[in-house]
Formats: sequence, C-alpha cells, structure tokens
Amino acid sequence: MKREYFVTENSIVRQIWGRSDTVLFIFAGAAAEFALNKSVDWLYFTGRLPADPVGRLFSTVAYARSIMFSEKQTAMRTIDLMNTVHAQVESNRGAKIPEWAYRDVLFMLIDYSIRAFEVIEHKLNISEKQEVFDVFYRLGHRMQIKDLPQSYKEWETMRAQQLHQNLNYSEYTRDLFLQYRKHLGWARYLLLTEVQIQIVPAEVRKRLGFRKVGFLYPVLQLYKLSRMINLDDAVKALILPPRYKHAIRALDSKENPVSAMRQNFTPAAG
Repeated sequence: MKREYFVTENSIVRQIWGRSDTVLFIFAGAAAEFALNKSVDWLYFTGRLPADPVGRLFSTVAYARSIMFSEKQTAMRTIDLMNTVHAQVESNRGAKIPEWAYRDVLFMLIDYSIRAFEVIEHKLNISEKQEVFDVFYRLGHRMQIKDLPQSYKEWETMRAQQLHQNLNYSEYTRDLFLQYRKHLGWARYLLLTEVQIQIVPAEVRKRLGFRKVGFLYPVLQLYKLSRMINLDDAVKALILPPRYKHAIRALDSKENPVSAMRQNFTPAAG
C-alpha cells in the first residue's frame, strides 16, 4: 500500500523545507516579524521566549518542517497536538489567542517559505507559489483557523493588509532583539540582522528601522560556492550556537528535526 504524505514527494514545498539553509532563512524572517507582531505578548506569557528566543523560534519552524515530511495521518495528529497545546496556554492565561494571530503566523510561513527559496535558489513561478499556499492552507484548515484566503492571489491581498494592521514596535520588540543579541553573540546577531534585511517585507524592514540595502549579497555568493565544494556544513555551523548543531543537521536529513531538537532543548509551548 502506497504511503500518503501530507505534502507530496515531488512538491516544491519539500524542496524548500528539505534544506537547512532555506529553513534557517525562514527562521530569520520569522524572528524579525514575530518581534513586531501585536500578539507577541502571548509568546512572553510562559516566559520561555525571552529565556530561549532562538530555541523557541527554531521549535516553531522545526515543527512545521516535521509536518511537511510526515505521512498524512501523522501530520494531522501533530497539528491536533499543536491545537491542544495552544488551548492549554489559553486556559492558563484565562484568555483566547486572537484569531488573526493564528493567521499571521500561517501567513509568515507562506511568505518566508517563498522568500527564503528565492533568495538562496531561484524565483518561483505562480503555480509553485500557489502550491506553497495550498500546503499551508490545508495546515490552517486543520487548525480550524477562520477566514483563510482561498487562493494565493487572495492571500497576497490579505498579507499586505496584515502587515499594515498587525505590526507594532513595542517594548517586547526591543527586548526580543536584545535577547537575540544576548543568546547569539555579537557576530551571529549581526549576521542574523543582515539576513533579515535581505528577506523581510518592506513594511517589516521599515518598522524595525533597518536600512533598505543589506551587505549579504556577496556573502550569499560565497555560500553558494561553499555548497558546490561541500563546505556548507562548516558555514552553517557558524550561523547558530553549537547547542543547535544537531537540530541544524537534522534539517538536511530524514531524521525528525523535532526529535533532534529535544536532544538539546525543550520546545516551548507558548
């Protein structure tokens, strides 16, 4: 009997999420936008985000990646578990996570999946972008997120509105970037912000006070060369602290990245 996967084996989504470099770029973009989102206080509620911001955001992208490569029923169970965890956080706080906050995170995963691949590899055509949208639409539908767009074109419109309405530079933003710098160190933090300048939408860049032009382009060309001569693992090891090396390696393998992460840290629930 042929296995049925949540994402088909020849999907562009598997190409995007099947390499640690694109996933790390997705992580970088999400790290910037998470800090601006008006619902970021929910991520501070348990205290785990400021305690380990890199681990908390890495866990988000790693759980998403595990869904991309799981059999359909396993993926559905993982999504249902995510809903259960969110419900517990809501119960502990005595409030509901806003519906738009769920959509925002889903929209981030769609957007940065496309942006990361296009920065590192090549431009996607409209049918490939629609395919990325379709995968995350199914994820959002399983999570019972309301008022989702029905097509990539409709998503583009809603994404532009969301970026305008739901971002705000706050004390949480300032603190989160201080925590990034504290946990990454000066050199890695500088590299993170250069990646963010390269990948985030203009609205995010403007609200964070980033300059319009980054200095990453020549570094990217050198990195692409390192892939050709099999030195990219050494380069990626420089991007994040050593405690994440197993998780990074798992992103390039058949190994479940969530299992690899648990060797190093416990994923945060909220």
